[in-house]
Amino acid sequence: MLQKSSMKLLIVGATGTLGIQVARRALDEGHQVRCLVRNPKKPASSKLKEWGAELVQGNLCDARTLPAALEGVEGVIDVATARATDSLSIKEVDWEGKVNLIQATKAAGVNRYIFFSIHNAEKFPNVPLMEIKHCTELFLAESGLNYTILRPCGFMQGLISQYAVPILDQQGVWITGESTPIAYMDTQDVALFAIRALEVPQTEKKTFPIMGTRSWKAEDIIQLCERLSGKDAKISRVPLGLLRFLRSLTRFFQWTYNISDRLAFAEVLATGQPLDAPMDDVYQTFGLDPNQTTTLESYLQDYFSRILKKLKELDYDKKKDQKKSKKTPFKTNFDGSLK
Repeated sequence: MLQKSSMKLLIVGATGTLGIQVARRALDEGHQVRCLVRNPKKPASSKLKEWGAELVQGNLCDARTLPAALEGVEGVIDVATARATDSLSIKEVDWEGKVNLIQATKAAGVNRYIFFSIHNAEKFPNVPLMEIKHCTELFLAESGLNYTILRPCGFMQGLISQYAVPILDQQGVWITGESTPIAYMDTQDVALFAIRALEVPQTEKKTFPIMGTRSWKAEDIIQLCERLSGKDAKISRVPLGLLRFLRSLTRFFQWTYNISDRLAFAEVLATGQPLDAPMDDVYQTFGLDPNQTTTLESYLQDYFSRILKKLKELDYDKKKDQKKSKKTPFKTNFDGSLK
């Protein structure tokens, strides 16, 4: 079933939350890894180089930079996506850039292509990122490349800034009026599926959902964080109408287009329909053990135990410093002169 052999891979989007885990997993599995990066001097790029990856400077949106990056490559793992604060739009990166990459991959004679989409992308044509992901899936399927499409729906890492940190800091936690259950997965586990796809012929020219062990509503995650942190959350609900207004407002300015397109994702969350899918057949196809997949409970337990331990250590050090500062650094004689 497995075709275990070292490959020379080009990973695009390797400096992102998921991409860096994909690169690390590929290196750990013994693959030769080349990463297409816009800025080789960024901390994430330096980390990749430190791990043993080869860095090639380039840009999806500049097709002229791609042939050199693809030279000698046997497989491409595409994890790139536009960020909300990016100077390039979602359309430029996630559509025009991906078309450039797929065409350049085919022209270079590289056959294997792993693409990350989003679960249920075809069901939300009015949400820019979802529509573009679905269109890219169709374009890839018609390209003639030997592809595998992986469709996660949410990463556990994003829950830290969304829920864990605000609760610890006693700041407000913002959630939408309608809470959609989402089957979040640890990016390390998602990365495992990406690398395993290269080794399993049964994954070729197919699309797979990549889901966590169960789906979670926002309220359930908040309750779990409260229990693990020992703190109460300050919850604020944002009406969907307000998010729609903010989306229309941010469309007025070119530099906020990405923010507007991300706000459109609220439409996905407003359906109340679980972002989940059966995974038994997927695990069987990939030859992976579902019992080895990280649960959200264990992920957050590990996070809070580490952060609370660190906070205790910092408080101990602070108290120790306070005690030292109370001691007189020099002893004096009765006349006030130093001993």
